[in-house]
Amino acid sequence: MALEITDSNFEEVVLKSKLPVLVDFWAEWCGPCRMVGPLVEEMAKEFDGKAVIGKLNVDHNPKVATEFGIMSIPALLYFKDGKVVDKQVGAVPKHILSKKLEAQMA
Repeated sequence: MALEITDSNFEEVVLKSKLPVLVDFWAEWCGPCRMVGPLVEEMAKEFDGKAVIGKLNVDHNPKVATEFGIMSIPALLYFKDGKVVDKQVGAVPKHILSKKLEAQMA
């Protein structure tokens, strides 16, 4: 299951992670977010132990969303060593999301 990432745990879970991290910025009212959500959950199982995968609700956690300039959701940010290394905005097939994450493991 994807981790719940919040304004208060973002630094610890994402920025200090030794593993690559995928953060899904989403909101309950967002239709495309509901399409991407199950894909992110599947990836959380598939990449367990190899990457950290989490979801951040932008309505409940505006600080982090604002810091990273999230203007459209779903926005998926890929982090490595505490820095954004890739991103995907909008709903896309799972293989695209997985390929971007796998690139951070090489």
